[in-house]
Amino acid sequence: MMRAPVFVILLTVLTACSSPQVPIAAPSPSPSVPASPLSPEPEPSPTPPAPTSLAGTSAKAVITPSGVIAPVLRAQEDGALVGTPCGNSAVVSTGVPLDGATVVLDPGHGGSEVGAVGPNGLTEKELNSAVTGFAQSSLRATGAQVFLTRTADYRITLEARASIVKALQPMAFVSIHHNAEADGQLPRPGTETFYQTVGSTSAESKRLAGLVYEEVVRALSQFQGIAWVGDTDAGAKYRKSSSGNDYYGIVRHTQGTPGVLAELAFLSNPPEADLLTRLDVQQAEGEAVARGISRFLTTEDPGSGFTEPYPRQAPAGGGGGAAGCTDPPL
Repeated sequence: MMRAPVFVILLTVLTACSSPQVPIAAPSPSPSVPASPLSPEPEPSPTPPAPTSLAGTSAKAVITPSGVIAPVLRAQEDGALVGTPCGNSAVVSTGVPLDGATVVLDPGHGGSEVGAVGPNGLTEKELNSAVTGFAQSSLRATGAQVFLTRTADYRITLEARASIVKALQPMAFVSIHHNAEADGQLPRPGTETFYQTVGSTSAESKRLAGLVYEEVVRALSQFQGIAWVGDTDAGAKYRKSSSGNDYYGIVRHTQGTPGVLAELAFLSNPPEADLLTRLDVQQAEGEAVARGISRFLTTEDPGSGFTEPYPRQAPAGGGGGAAGCTDPPL
């Protein structure tokens, strides 16, 4: 059955609710990489609705006065009991109620969890935020309601990210990352997208992974003369744990929503790190993710780039837990 076009999905005032993401102030590009032709000035953002009383709210999630998106655990007379980024709970008396979303995007890492760091000093957390901001803007231009799990530079656990997805029940979810520790050189970008293998949405998750992979590789391939690196099994793929479930927590905890973990390019590779400082490249990545999601929502396209992963014994990088996590102001 053909999916309803995303531009006919209800566009309400909530479209303007979450804090807009703006391009990062990246390190200066290498002399071998031309500077971005784009202006670093962010586009004017719409005025968000004023916070209202949350006493007795029936909302599934809220945008707190500080801009944090939090799932509602329970309505109370004095406000809403919400889940915090670090997995705690707190009462919020005012905020903007949210009752659903078309898409939820997840900028990986944040706060003291910086993720990968390029040889030029570019951190994954800031790069992920910039690319996610471009993806959000592109999807909103189609009429989609798009919200982010992390709206500023703070720590947030994997379970807290997933709880936002479960509360808003979007039609698609993508966690945006950049990679490190490649197997070696490749003749094309070493993009990887990981899909769910367990649950009712696994087939749709796989299709979403193939579409995002297809669009990101096409977008990055336009930049010529880059010595790309990647794993030998780069592509749209899965990774299972020893128990047979999905290995990556953000994919496992969001089962029930078509979800994908996307590693767009290798920040550890010097030529790619220099390329990724450019605003036009960040925009190309973000808009490519958005196109993949839009095609998922509006077509039956199957996607491409599916590959059989080789067995992995080494654990993924740490992080995503509550130990040492300090909640931001709500």
